[in-house]
Amino acid sequence: MKAIQFQSFGKPDVLECVDLPTPAPAAGHALVQVKAASVNPSDVKNVSGHFGHTVVPRVPGRDFSGVVVAGPNEWIGAEVWGTGGDIGFTRNGSHAEFIEIPVAALARKPATLSHAEAASIGVNFVVAWLGTVDYARVAKGETIVVIGASGGVGGAAVQIARARGARVIGVSRYAPLAGSPAARLIDAFVPLDEHTVARVRELTDGAGADVVYDTVGGVVFETALALVRRRGRVVEISATGKRRVDFDLIDFYHNETQLFGADSAKLGVADSAPTMRAIGEGFDAGHFEAPVIAGRFPLERAREAYEAVAGGTPGRVVIEMA
Repeated sequence: MKAIQFQSFGKPDVLECVDLPTPAPAAGHALVQVKAASVNPSDVKNVSGHFGHTVVPRVPGRDFSGVVVAGPNEWIGAEVWGTGGDIGFTRNGSHAEFIEIPVAALARKPATLSHAEAASIGVNFVVAWLGTVDYARVAKGETIVVIGASGGVGGAAVQIARARGARVIGVSRYAPLAGSPAARLIDAFVPLDEHTVARVRELTDGAGADVVYDTVGGVVFETALALVRRRGRVVEISATGKRRVDFDLIDFYHNETQLFGADSAKLGVADSAPTMRAIGEGFDAGHFEAPVIAGRFPLERAREAYEAVAGGTPGRVVIEMA
């Protein structure tokens, strides 16, 4: 099979298109013919050596959509999708013509999505689901502030929160991409600047938001804490520009703020499957929309796809197999 592989860490130019043996699935596993796979910022970081547990040589790629071609009879021919914090890191990933995964990882692709669209969902929607549903438990009638609403995870959090009946305030340095679901679904947009806290307070009658989902973290962590109401919940998934932060601990406990960290990389491909099934139900029910696909590349041009993501291309970047 054709695959993208890296044998040492570095910039996208370390990626090579190689021929590898097509996996023969072991007992309890299935073989999926990959039809499309997205490139996430975490894939780029993985190739650069950002994650200490990655073992080389390695086929990268966390998200995929494809068709089961070997495994249990009841799954043969099924269109499936998936994501995981193990594939592409400690086991070969989705940037190949085939991927072997545990049967427990199989989740049916929503019929409403093409393979390219389905491949663009995994990482972003899973970590958004973890933060909004599993941890913060966003409820109907609540107000959530999504910091980084213009990004992939932020856009997914907007959709999930709106589907749960929450009011959404989007906060970002730039407005969400025109035509994206987030651009249509946020109830109010607030630029991320020195006036953010005052503006959000105005929009919440001085109380602050019930939930703040912060996809930026680091340099804006104190802003996130300042946006939440008493006994509100703050979800952090990143530490952009600043790993260690300072904040007023007295204000924090007086406000009785609840703070959550969410990391989808801790979920293997089998662990992620139940969440992918729940997200799939949302797509098939018409509650969610696929994000804008900004770039499509064949497998042999995967290096260009990585370079596009490394350069900050807005929208999703997808590798499509021939």
